[in-house]
Amino acid sequence: MRKIPILILCMVLEAMRSNAQSPLYQQTSEVNNLMARYEADRGSIHRFYFVENSPERRNRLMTLVSDYLKQVQQLKYEDLPAGSRVDYVLFKRNLDEQQRVLNVEKKEYEQLNTWFPFAATIYEMEKYRRRGPQPDAQQWAAQMKEITISIGKLSKSLEKDSAITINLIRRAQGVVKGFQTALKSVNDFYSGYDPAYTWWLPDPFKKLDTAIAAYAQLWQQKAKSAPGGKDDGSGIIGYPIGKEEIIRQLQLEFIPYTPEELIDIANKEFAWCDAEMLKATQEMGLGKDWKAALEKVKNTYVAPGKQPGAIMKLYDESVAFLKKNNLLTIPPMAEETWRMIMMTPERQLVNPFFTGGEVLSISYPTNTMEEDDKMMSMRGNNPHFSRATVHHELIAGHHLQGFMNNRYKVYRNFDTPFWIEGWALYWEMLLWDLKFPQSPEDRVGMLFWRMHRCARIIFSLNYHLGKWTPQQCIDFLVDRVGHERANAEGEVRRSFVGGYSPLYQLAYMIGGLQFYTMKKELVDSGKMTYAQYHDAVLHENSMPVSMVRAIITNQRIAKDYKAEWKFYR
Repeated sequence: MRKIPILILCMVLEAMRSNAQSPLYQQTSEVNNLMARYEADRGSIHRFYFVENSPERRNRLMTLVSDYLKQVQQLKYEDLPAGSRVDYVLFKRNLDEQQRVLNVEKKEYEQLNTWFPFAATIYEMEKYRRRGPQPDAQQWAAQMKEITISIGKLSKSLEKDSAITINLIRRAQGVVKGFQTALKSVNDFYSGYDPAYTWWLPDPFKKLDTAIAAYAQLWQQKAKSAPGGKDDGSGIIGYPIGKEEIIRQLQLEFIPYTPEELIDIANKEFAWCDAEMLKATQEMGLGKDWKAALEKVKNTYVAPGKQPGAIMKLYDESVAFLKKNNLLTIPPMAEETWRMIMMTPERQLVNPFFTGGEVLSISYPTNTMEEDDKMMSMRGNNPHFSRATVHHELIAGHHLQGFMNNRYKVYRNFDTPFWIEGWALYWEMLLWDLKFPQSPEDRVGMLFWRMHRCARIIFSLNYHLGKWTPQQCIDFLVDRVGHERANAEGEVRRSFVGGYSPLYQLAYMIGGLQFYTMKKELVDSGKMTYAQYHDAVLHENSMPVSMVRAIITNQRIAKDYKAEWKFYR
């Protein structure tokens, strides 16, 4: 009699193992349904309560996050397999972070109340409009006039106030932008359609809209004069976040290192680059003058009109190399469907080098550029430099990443630059090891980029620690890496005012080192082939690299998992 329950248990366990390996289970997890519903609910709330920084929107989002935190915590964590545990930990991490962000917004908004005593009136108008009732237009006209007068008085006080912190100033800018969005929504809905509104409101609305625009400009000027917001002569104004916030963000990415330790890692990698650069320089017959070698390589640029063809040649060589060495699976459609565009001169101001993904955006001179800028663009995008990055931008880098993300574990939305940029940079490291560069000039080109990634860690962290100015960062890139000055300016501008997270620039090298260390653990040890390792990573979608490692190595991570993987030795 006892054998029957044991037999049933064995059958259940076998079914669970089979289920975990089935194609269906490869595309989902026990957390998937919660995540999908949350994203849909959050999207609905964002579209309906579209006025950013409004208390109504914030309170509704707080309720949503709180509800989903309760639901995710009801899952039986100990029963989950490795991949589902990762989903649990990362989904809860995201919910906790969104709750923190909303609480910060609430606190800062409340500290700014005296500067926006009219806020409730504007929010109420937008709320009233949503279901379309006819307003008391005469009353609204009077209210808009009162708000316009109030803004005039507040502006005079704001000009004299020098005690407002940069965080509050930036929050105020968001609040004012929300007012503009709300009032535009109201005016677009009623003006010309509602007779009473069209009679009473055109002039009061126009004057209020002008007043709020001027108020927004005043807050913008306030940001420029705040500590950390002043122009150091570079024309680049960013906002250093400080050591405490750097560490907090590193912990969110499960990076168990301090900013100082990361700078030390960068300097060690830089020393390796220096030694290899000298070897290549000597092979080129230039002794120890690595800058002369770099200058020679820069001058191998192709003529205007020839860059797309040069990129295509490098792409063909790169993909052929990947296939010859059986490094990973390349779906035929991934090769078929990427495309090229030419980068605009405006975008080249913040992206001096070509970028990739499904669309390869080629950075090269246009007829509208000044002659010096044309030369710097061509020199900075020479074939030897591009040899190091064509696989970074296309296959097996960003294009293949995006292609696979759209086909595997598509519910995972844990985007992180440590996976996105780290993976692409890892391929630069791996292809160096596998002798992809064919000449010392090729090696100089690849080393330039590797030095650049080391430099990104050093200058971005020193900037956010408050130790360096943007101009010092530019000078560092020119002197230590050998950048063209215009390209260095574009790089620093991109880093601090291009909409990237403070950790984005260090994520290239640090994420690459994580994937490289995991390669040593799994491929160099003989546990997996290159293709098995690389395919496994691309089948899990974007997430912190330590979480990819937990899945591939089948680690059963703790529910309260903290950063612990020391990946650099």
